[in-house]
Amino acid sequence: MNRQLFFFLVGGSFLLAAYAHYFTDNELFRFATASLAIIFLAAWLGKSTESVAHYAGDRIGGFLNATFGNAAELIIAFFLVKEGLFDMVKASITGAVIGNMLLVLGLSVLLGGLKFKEQTFNSKLAGHNGSLMTLAIVALFIPAVFMQQLPPAEIGTLSIVISVVLIIAYLLWLIFSMVTHREFLSDIEPHESEAEWSKGVSILMLALSTVFVAIVSEWLVHSVEHVSQSLGWSELFVGAFVIAIIGNAAEHSAALLLAMKGRIGAAVEIAIGSSLQIALFVAPTLVLISLLLGQPMDIVFTPFELAAIGVATFITISITKDGATNWYEGVLLLTVYIIIGTAFFFV
Repeated sequence: MNRQLFFFLVGGSFLLAAYAHYFTDNELFRFATASLAIIFLAAWLGKSTESVAHYAGDRIGGFLNATFGNAAELIIAFFLVKEGLFDMVKASITGAVIGNMLLVLGLSVLLGGLKFKEQTFNSKLAGHNGSLMTLAIVALFIPAVFMQQLPPAEIGTLSIVISVVLIIAYLLWLIFSMVTHREFLSDIEPHESEAEWSKGVSILMLALSTVFVAIVSEWLVHSVEHVSQSLGWSELFVGAFVIAIIGNAAEHSAALLLAMKGRIGAAVEIAIGSSLQIALFVAPTLVLISLLLGQPMDIVFTPFELAAIGVATFITISITKDGATNWYEGVLLLTVYIIIGTAFFFV
C-alpha cells in the first residue's frame, strides 16, 4: 500500500468516526466506524513506532510504543474513574495486562513463527520481565487477601502505599534497564536499511498518531457501553476484553509488524513492556489520581481477575524464559486467552 493511499484511509476513517460520533445517534454505527478508525490509526502508530525504534533502538522504541499505546487506556480509565466506575476500571486493567501477554504476544509469536522457524531474543530480559510480573501479582494479591481482615480506611491506606511502592519500583526498573544495565538487556536484531521517515518526522508522527488513537478510543468506549448493555454483557467482560482489546489496538499493530519482520525482541518488549507498565505504573497511578478526583479507588481486585493475571503470567514466563519462540507457542498463548475470555463471558 503506497503512502498516499494509506494516509487517505487513515484520514477518511477518522472523519467517518467523527461524523458518526457528533452527528448521528446510532450507537452501533458509532461503534463500527470508531473500530474501523482505530484499526488504521493503530497501523499508523505502528509504523511511527518502528521508525522511531530504528533511531532509538529496540529497548527505547519498545518502551515508547508501550507508553504511547497505553496513553489511550490511561485516558479511558481516567474518565471511568471520574464516573466512579471502579469495577470497570479494574476489569480493563486486568484485560490490558492479559491481553498484551496472551493476545498481542500470542499473535506476534504465531505470525512471526509462520514466517521464521524460530526467533530468538534476550533471555536475560525475559527473566527480568518474569520477575517484575511476579512482583505485580504479589502486589495485587496482598490487598485482596487482607481485605476481609482490615477496615475500609486501612485498605485505602494499604492501596496508596502499594501504589507508591510499585511506581517507584517501575521507575527504578527503567533506570536499570535503560541506563545502568542497558548493554546486558539489548537485542541485536535485523533492521531495515532505511526508516519510514526521518528522526524528526518519526517523532512527530508518533505523537500525532497517539493523540488520534486516544481521541477515537474515547469515542469508541462510549459506544461500547451502550452496545454492551443492549447485548447483555457484564461489566467484567466488557472491561477485561472489549475495552482492553480496543485499547491494545496500537500494540497489536506495532508488535505484529515487528515480529513478521524477524524482530521478535522488539515485539516482546512491546507486549510484555506494556503489561508491566499497566500493572506497575498505570494501575497505581489511577489509584493516586482517584484521590485527587475525590473518589478514592482501592487496588483490591476480584479473585477472577487475580486468577486471570496469574495464569497469564505463568504461561508467558514458561514460554519466554528460554529466549526463543516458535509458532506453536503463539497458539498456546492464544488458547489460554480464549479459555479466560470464555470464562469471563459467563461470569
